[in-house]
Amino acid sequence: MSVAASHVVVSLVEKYPNYLIINLDKLDYCASLKNLEAISQKHNYKFIQGDICEPHFIKQLFETEKIDIVLHFAAQTHVDLSFWHALEFKYVNVYGTHVLVTAAYEASVEKFVYVSTDEVYGGSSDEEFDESSPKRPTNPYASSKAAAECFVQSYWERYQFPVVITRSSNVYGPHQYPEKVIPKFISLLQQNRKCCIHGSGLQKRNFLYATDVVEAFLTVLKEGKPGEIYNIGTNFEMSITQLAKELIQLIKKTNSESEVEHWVDYVKDRPTNDIRYPMKSEKMHSLGWRPKVPWKEGIKKTIEWYRENFHNWKNVEKALEPFPVTQPFMHIDIS
Repeated sequence: MSVAASHVVVSLVEKYPNYLIINLDKLDYCASLKNLEAISQKHNYKFIQGDICEPHFIKQLFETEKIDIVLHFAAQTHVDLSFWHALEFKYVNVYGTHVLVTAAYEASVEKFVYVSTDEVYGGSSDEEFDESSPKRPTNPYASSKAAAECFVQSYWERYQFPVVITRSSNVYGPHQYPEKVIPKFISLLQQNRKCCIHGSGLQKRNFLYATDVVEAFLTVLKEGKPGEIYNIGTNFEMSITQLAKELIQLIKKTNSESEVEHWVDYVKDRPTNDIRYPMKSEKMHSLGWRPKVPWKEGIKKTIEWYRENFHNWKNVEKALEPFPVTQPFMHIDIS
């Protein structure tokens, strides 16, 4: 389960006690039910372990549970891993989405929210992307998300099935599996290990704190119009090198540039590494949403959380390697 998904589930359970919130999760390598312990015993929360790529299971789920709204977060999301396991990413992210949106349509769901990514736009050094910008994905992960968007959008075009698509900047905060850059750097430094930076480290990313993203999804659930796409972005942008330096200063209390450099290790870059993903989010602003949590506040809370909760996942040390060490996570018979 993604960092955004876990925080959204917790928020929905706590804010809407009269609604049953069903959490469907395969419990893949990056999932941890410990992140949901605060709500696990709530009367309006139900956890179901299952795979969106199993059509019969998903069809039965919609037949047995009265599901009004679907928030579709389920995906393989680790960009580095997608270069080695592109077929699996396509299977989970595209086929799994096809299975889920088909079942939701057949069950006459009231709203289907597909959670996509800013990476479908591809990189840009100057152009700011709005929702009408063309999709130019540059890695297998982003390509699979862009293809899944097309499946979802087709149900609106053909059947007027009420789908909404969101494209978010990078989310950070508690609950995030440490393969992603912020929790990876934090965890490495807390274990007295160096930050591993791919390539030059000049690539910039926009970072949104988890609770801001929760508010964005609650806004989309209430105000999002069927058939529309919404960018969930922020103007806060930071290079990977600057990110590493800030975290080193916060965690290691360094005073000089040479002390900072001691905690940095530059490694070979990934096959493609987009320079930045600048987005316009005026459509979300028009619905009443804007990010509120300042970087200094969000990153402080995140650092404190990982100090106590790094071992919420099994075999989590693997996530701290410079490049993926995960074995193929599924077998696909294409004969």
